Amino acid sequence: MRFLIGTVLLGAASVSCLQAQTAANVEVRWEPQHPSQGSFVYLYVRPDIRIEPEAWTGRITASLAGQELHFERGRTGEFVALAAIPVNAQETIPVTLALARGRDSVHRFVRIPIGPGDFDSERLSVAPRFSRQPDSALQARIRAESRRSREVSIRTHSTPRMWHGEWVLPRPSEITSAFGTGRVFNGEIQSRHMGLDLDGDTGDPIRAANRGTVALVGDFYYAGNVVYLDHGAGLITIYMHMSEVEVQEGDIVQPGQVIGRVGATGRVTGPHLHWVGRYGRISVNPLTIFDLDSSVLGPPADGTNPSPAH
Repeated sequence: MRFLIGTVLLGAASVSCLQAQTAANVEVRWEPQHPSQGSFVYLYVRPDIRIEPEAWTGRITASLAGQELHFERGRTGEFVALAAIPVNAQETIPVTLALARGRDSVHRFVRIPIGPGDFDSERLSVAPRFSRQPDSALQARIRAESRRSREVSIRTHSTPRMWHGEWVLPRPSEITSAFGTGRVFNGEIQSRHMGLDLDGDTGDPIRAANRGTVALVGDFYYAGNVVYLDHGAGLITIYMHMSEVEVQEGDIVQPGQVIGRVGATGRVTGPHLHWVGRYGRISVNPLTIFDLDSSVLGPPADGTNPSPAH
């Protein structure tokens, strides 16, 4: 399915003829056509519709919601990048693009229409120690854990894409709490649920959603035993509350590989997997990655073509 956004002709007097022609012929589209708050999306760019995409030799830089986008040439010849729509996005969200070929460059600015997310609310009761104001030592621990998490989000923009092909659901089980749900702890609204809870008993296996590098293993105050997988090109998946971790930082895991076991560590009401999908620092519903065409991009640049583990 193709969605064409109207082209823009730059009007500045200093723009060269070549720049103006290129700007007028740039095609930008996205899938799905109307992404919702808190979802993954593909952006497609055809730099010059007068020539075959394979013949274009320039480069593209772009950003959405403050996150760098990583374009690769897709199977159709167009340039493709994964992006994420924040949970609090308004009716439209801007994308800025710069296309350069030789010494010439053009800039594009488009707006993607955003649909509302369907978010519920739920009430939870947790141990009193998790609802009290943390003391200075605990605050320092929480800040340090947040800093480690942010560092992974930053580094993933420098990691080449490792993911490829079909995605794997880490737990083939019931969703006990959906993404985006407003969380009410002990009668007070504390946060929005920025992940997906998948049911399980303590010790049940948790599988890697796709190929990636184990970027972080830790015992966090809120998240318990955690594993961060850096899939490269901005994409991270996070697995929380594990009873056991079966990988180490630096390991390369394959889709479907067991990386740990369901548990009830950290701030929880019972054993389950809290699964997060994140692009850079933007957390979205990880299930929306399954809505995208996994065949758009070929194998990673390192030539690997991983098969799901059994």
